[in-house]
Amino acid sequence: MKRYSLRTVLFLALCCDLGLFSKRLISPAANLVTDSLHIPGGVGTSFSLMFLVIAAMLASQPGCATMMSVIQSALALGLGMVGSMGALSPIGYILPGGTINLLLLATKGLRDACEVRMALVNAAAAVCAALTANWIVFRLWGPALLLYVCVAAVSGTLCGLLGAAAAHRLAPVVMVRQVQNARAQVEGAK
Repeated sequence: MKRYSLRTVLFLALCCDLGLFSKRLISPAANLVTDSLHIPGGVGTSFSLMFLVIAAMLASQPGCATMMSVIQSALALGLGMVGSMGALSPIGYILPGGTINLLLLATKGLRDACEVRMALVNAAAAVCAALTANWIVFRLWGPALLLYVCVAAVSGTLCGLLGAAAAHRLAPVVMVRQVQNARAQVEGAK
């Protein structure tokens, strides 16, 4: 694994923080949707996971999302933001981070389809988070679990598309050093 530049480390830290605190900001609006459907959640988590997907896509480092989810889980425990999972909340953070890494690795050949890739990865991470929360806390079965997973998948897909739009705008800023290194290598080869 190559070293991260300071710019990349700062960007990853910002995405970790945004992922944690954005969930608190969007929860009231997300609760309107989930309360009307009588399901535990899934919308706020999808939005929160979007920042991990953006960071993992732009950093292009293996294991980046898992590393960030471990840091997020430690921050959540330290700040008392564990929610209904309590002391088991690190599992709820780390499993979706691992899912993000696995799917980014599996879809590496789809470089031209960034929107599709990010929507797929974000949706799968949201479903993983919903299933993990269900396994640890909620214990839903049948139609209620299916509705919970479907809401997580749909909101994950929409947040993935929103994340793709954000990633396109952020890529020139975050990837400046990588672009400069690539240009230097091309010019050095001439």
